[in-house]
Amino acid sequence: MGSKFLFAAAALLVATPAVGAVTVLGNSSARLCYEAAEARSSPNLSIIRTCDEAIREEGLSDYERVATLVNRGILKARLGHLDDAIADYDAALNHDPNEAEAYLNKGFALLHVPDAAQQARPLFDTALEKRTRRPELAYYGRAVANELTGQVRAAYEDYRQASLLNPSWRDPKDDLARFSVK
Repeated sequence: MGSKFLFAAAALLVATPAVGAVTVLGNSSARLCYEAAEARSSPNLSIIRTCDEAIREEGLSDYERVATLVNRGILKARLGHLDDAIADYDAALNHDPNEAEAYLNKGFALLHVPDAAQQARPLFDTALEKRTRRPELAYYGRAVANELTGQVRAAYEDYRQASLLNPSWRDPKDDLARFSVK
């Protein structure tokens, strides 16, 4: 059971346009970083360098800096650099503790760390409390965390909520099909 969910969480991280990218407008390196985080394609190291350049050299507003940290974290997570991704999410939260997408993405990153599902769950709760732009992903991530920690009923309810929020998304439906309700 556990390996299926880690695989599902890994597939989700790669398959979704972004777990929770934060929009950056304009024509800048920060915008290119955002577009890469939103894209379905696998990132490469050159786009990470573009994000680095935006953070280091561009006169970003506080919002743009936080957004770029979250977006760079998404790209690092997709490359499997989980510690670096988590560091970016933490840096974003140090700048803005109300950035819901940083909590959401950190939760997904932790689902890929052995024995960290218990730590991931409250991050999804916080993402929901702070009104993430992608609540269906927060419910799905929390469902995975719940199932990995043996909270099957809560997992079922969260998969169900993710499916209700995004009826065209197959993953929650597929996961719900594994349950038998008595």
